[in-house]
Amino acid sequence: MVDTSRIKPIACQSLRITYVIFVFCAALFVGALKGMVVGPLASLLLITGNISIILGLFPAHVAWTVYSLVKTPLYDLVLKAFLLLVLPLIAALWLAFGIVGSVLVGVGYGFFAPWIATFEAFRQNTEPRKFLHCLTDGTWSTIKGSCVVVRDFLDICYHSVKSYLKEFREKTSDSGPRGIKLMLAPACFVVGLMGLIVEVALFTSLAICKSPYMLLKGWQRLLHDLISREGPFFETACVPIAGLVILLWPLIVIGSTILAIFLSIFVGLYGAVIVYQETSFWRGMAYIVAMVAEFDEYTNDFLYLREGTCFPRPKYRKKDTKSLEMSTKFSQPSEGSVTAQYRRASSSSEPGLIVPTLTASRSVRETIQEVKMVQVSDDTMKGCEMRGKELVDANVLTAADFEEWAHSSKSIKSTIIGVGLPAYSLLYTLLQSVRHGTAGLLMADGVEITYLNRPRDRVFDWFFHPLIVLRDQISAANLVESELRYLEKLTLMSGYLERMATWENGAIAPESALKNGEIQALSRRLQGLTRNISKFPTYRRRYQQVVKCLLVYAQEKEGTLKPRISKLGSTRGSRKEDPSQRSKLVEGFTSINISSSV
Repeated sequence: MVDTSRIKPIACQSLRITYVIFVFCAALFVGALKGMVVGPLASLLLITGNISIILGLFPAHVAWTVYSLVKTPLYDLVLKAFLLLVLPLIAALWLAFGIVGSVLVGVGYGFFAPWIATFEAFRQNTEPRKFLHCLTDGTWSTIKGSCVVVRDFLDICYHSVKSYLKEFREKTSDSGPRGIKLMLAPACFVVGLMGLIVEVALFTSLAICKSPYMLLKGWQRLLHDLISREGPFFETACVPIAGLVILLWPLIVIGSTILAIFLSIFVGLYGAVIVYQETSFWRGMAYIVAMVAEFDEYTNDFLYLREGTCFPRPKYRKKDTKSLEMSTKFSQPSEGSVTAQYRRASSSSEPGLIVPTLTASRSVRETIQEVKMVQVSDDTMKGCEMRGKELVDANVLTAADFEEWAHSSKSIKSTIIGVGLPAYSLLYTLLQSVRHGTAGLLMADGVEITYLNRPRDRVFDWFFHPLIVLRDQISAANLVESELRYLEKLTLMSGYLERMATWENGAIAPESALKNGEIQALSRRLQGLTRNISKFPTYRRRYQQVVKCLLVYAQEKEGTLKPRISKLGSTRGSRKEDPSQRSKLVEGFTSINISSSV
């Protein structure tokens, strides 16, 4: 007799596999159809918007750059003249790469974003919701996303570029202005040209030779995870997305190869900079050879090939061994620091050779424990809004302050909102982390960000370690309550003495000049970090929404809210703030209440 108890599970499994394949093919077709319908419009918006910004601001960029080069005290007259001579070439490259990049990004985003959004609909809970989101996701959201990209690109090209050039003009050097070494000009030209030829040729050869292995290795990894239900295939909702990755893996390989060839141009040209910095022609030649070896070793590690490289790696930097040892000695992290914890965690594993074996990938449930960059951004904006409302309730900030920032971000008063409020919120986060004794940063929603669970993002790494160092410095300063209040006042008011004098928050300036200088240095570091963070994409757009909410909140509190506000700052308040109405800020840092939601 046939055992029917075994046939039923097999039939159910076969039916389930057939259903998954059918759904995957259907989603693939629907995503492609949405890409063909929505893609042209979204691509047109993104390409037209970005190219219009590039061409529209091009005269202003040239004028700002020329003015900054003329005004900067970092370079002498000869070097300024040389940079002004090569400026047309740099401007032409900016136009070429900007327009070509806008076209590629627009086409890729417009056609692939609806496709990916279709597969992400499988994360929904019920089958009807999955079906509905497969049809609707990636349509209007893709068009809105194109507008958001254009808006962020405008903020970078206008506000961020102006901020960078302003810092460049105001930056000084202790060693005096830098000059150009005319004797090294021929050597720089020769090494730059040779680096361009050699690096492009060898990088292209290595990338093309290793691309088939990358293709096969990637497919092997993904198929192994599919069969064993590991990695991205661990969750059933992620199977369609991972299947899409398998289909698009050849495009990823081609894109990686093209990117390697494109970056080789700048790697080769940097050889001229090495010659100038090291004052040696042979150091530049050694750099050319060493970069090929580093690229070969990096790709070997990435593809789990043999360790090391067959190319020589000569030394191209002059390093003082004694000073290096001293800097290493004094830069050892403390036992309780995050870096020390990471080193202990890393040293516990065996530093064996990287071999081409298949290891179990982390599942989605495991990786979800990591803090994502979007969580950090949301928490930062939520913190600014919370601190702003507290200051409005304490009559420290008024609607006129927010309107001043909306109308003129260059005035001294506007820096209270543009720099002071975010820096004040950042100080609150650092003090919160210190008082709870955390090893990392304690966010407003109670999540602790450490070196091990931080977002794997290069941009975040630029700020995470300085913030940890600043947190340790605040902890080591052993500030009393009145000194903390003084640090709050300095950080928020951004050096605006008149407002500092009118804000009665219990701050007492330390009598010790050393302590006073230490507090002022902490305040400047907080404001400097805030200015650097404000230059990155999406920050200004999201912070404007926070300011708009705070403006409405302040106007509601003051009773000056109009029935409708169509534009941020369109209701300019004529009432002057009354310093006598300011009350003492309610124990903001003595009783820390962590918000439970972001």
